[in-house]
Amino acid sequence: MTGAGDGFLAVDSGGSGLRVVVGASGRGPLPQRESREPVRTGERGIDAGHLMEQLVPMVRALTAEAGVDGLGTAVVGAAGLATLGDALRAELPDALAREFGIRIVALVADAVTAYTGALGPRAGAVVAGGTGLIAIGTDLACWRRADGWGHLLGDCGGGAWIGRAGLEAALRAHDGRDGGSVRLLACAKELFGPMTELPGKLYPRPDRPAVLASFAPQVSACAAGDPVAAGILRAAARHLADSLAAVCPATGEPRVALTGGLFKMGDPLVVPLEEELAERLPHARRVAAEGDPLHGSVRIASDLAAGALTLPGDEKMLSVVTGKGD
Repeated sequence: MTGAGDGFLAVDSGGSGLRVVVGASGRGPLPQRESREPVRTGERGIDAGHLMEQLVPMVRALTAEAGVDGLGTAVVGAAGLATLGDALRAELPDALAREFGIRIVALVADAVTAYTGALGPRAGAVVAGGTGLIAIGTDLACWRRADGWGHLLGDCGGGAWIGRAGLEAALRAHDGRDGGSVRLLACAKELFGPMTELPGKLYPRPDRPAVLASFAPQVSACAAGDPVAAGILRAAARHLADSLAAVCPATGEPRVALTGGLFKMGDPLVVPLEEELAERLPHARRVAAEGDPLHGSVRIASDLAAGALTLPGDEKMLSVVTGKGD
């Protein structure tokens, strides 16, 4: 496959791997491929070479399956792009041009693809919650973000934050300190074993945020009968509302949506969050998220290919560049 065409490539690169779609405007269901191997990051940030190693065979297979003659546009949504994307911005457009003939490339932060998947090109705010937590909003003139600083410095109200707070309550009960939860202590022992061994199991782990987040469902499960667990989720809801309020447009009737696996915890988290939002953002309209970050990448790619992209550009969050190829 050489030379630009009317087809587009949409990519969602995150902590759990890579998802890829190839399509063209007006076509039916879009074929999809995925890899469970996350793209590496190194001293220069996100590794463009490793991304291409995974991308090339998936794109070739998808192009044949979709019956697309050529690709003219690509949108790559990537976790960490805002802070780790310099090498990707420098290398990927030309690599995509050489390999597939792609001439127009949008490099997009995963928060923006999450926003676009949830709300589309409308003014509003989205909180994307999973292991971590970030809020992003736009008035269609510029982007604003809040939190997303990682489990040591922020991600307040996210899965790792909730899990850590739950384990702290378990350890308080183990020690006999105020603020402890016997129910959370029992859950922690069942999941991790003796509490005295927990630091040694947790601190050396490179996937420590995910390990902390694995305890968040236990906090949710205990919330109905445990005031400590319920209080943790109410505090998480306040943090989420803080982040949304920081990025939501202050005028008009902006839309607000929640997206990500965090909200699978359901009512113990969502109900207090809805109460906070009703108080903090009375002018905003709560809506259900339309789709996920891959849906957002597809949406941006389709609009970009049609020359109809209306989302604001941003050097770190959404930049459109041209690949030169050979």
